[in-house]
Amino acid sequence: MRIDCPYCGARDLREYTYGGAAAYLQRPEAEAEAAADDAAWDAYLHLRDNPAGRTRDLWFHEPCATWLEVERDTVSHEIFATRALAGVRT
Repeated sequence: MRIDCPYCGARDLREYTYGGAAAYLQRPEAEAEAAADDAAWDAYLHLRDNPAGRTRDLWFHEPCATWLEVERDTVSHEIFATRALAGVRT
């Protein structure tokens, strides 16, 4: 699979590190963390959707140190769009 980096062009998947789904997880509130039960923490830390089909994922491109949002199909591996995340380039 090749991912199109806005700065470097189309690059091999081996140059990227997967960063997870683009939808952000909701961490338990700081004041409620002590009261959160084991099931709540298990769900937060370990339970993730694994959708088949179109998704939005975060990928880190090592050579130019850029975080990208990639819209792709997890079944066909077709990539529909990529964009650099504003203000996150390191």
